[in-house]
Amino acid sequence: MLKFYYHPSPNPAKVALFLEESGLPYELVPVDTRKGEQFAPSYLAINPNAKTPAIVDGDATVFDSNAILLYLAEKTGKFLPENTPAVRGQLLSWLMFVASGVGPYSGQAVHFKHFAPEPKDYPVKRYLFEAERHWGILNAHLANRKYMVGNSYTIVDMAVWGWARAVPFILGPDAWSKLPNLKRLFDEISARPAAARAEALKERHAFKTEMDDDARRHLFPQVTTKAA
Repeated sequence: MLKFYYHPSPNPAKVALFLEESGLPYELVPVDTRKGEQFAPSYLAINPNAKTPAIVDGDATVFDSNAILLYLAEKTGKFLPENTPAVRGQLLSWLMFVASGVGPYSGQAVHFKHFAPEPKDYPVKRYLFEAERHWGILNAHLANRKYMVGNSYTIVDMAVWGWARAVPFILGPDAWSKLPNLKRLFDEISARPAAARAEALKERHAFKTEMDDDARRHLFPQVTTKAA
């Protein structure tokens, strides 16, 4: 059975949504990143980058959430748009846009806004600006279309949903008022039964929620405990 290495954060949420939507059987393997479990030698053998998620599917090991989405979609033939060069190009472009832009800039915005030590005015402005810009591009793209790619719900929408769950935490409590098209898509996906099941996965394990010195040491090793 497919093993899904999971922590309740944006990137694993994308994969959880696909697994619940597709009905693929899987074993949930918790990786508590605030306890440093991502650095265990057994997990580094699966993902040398020490991040979640990852999957082991028979002889195949795949890490990086967007790579996993593409792997699972191609394996099952589900949640892919029509197979034409033009649409395939859109699929890859927007999937990589989430992978290389939305996720990293949103993650850095969260880090500097909520967790980094002072002084941090410049990095907060830098990463919030870029996060807002990337989310604005998604919102504009959705102005005249129901889904991100083609005419159907695909892995790109799942990738967007994984991070969109955190938009108020990333950009602030009023952020959705500036992103109405994105909010429409987010609400539609969140109303799906599979999304509710994906969200409920975090209740299967008692993940550490405290951001104490020990958690900071595991998540932000470049920041000393004293400075944090």
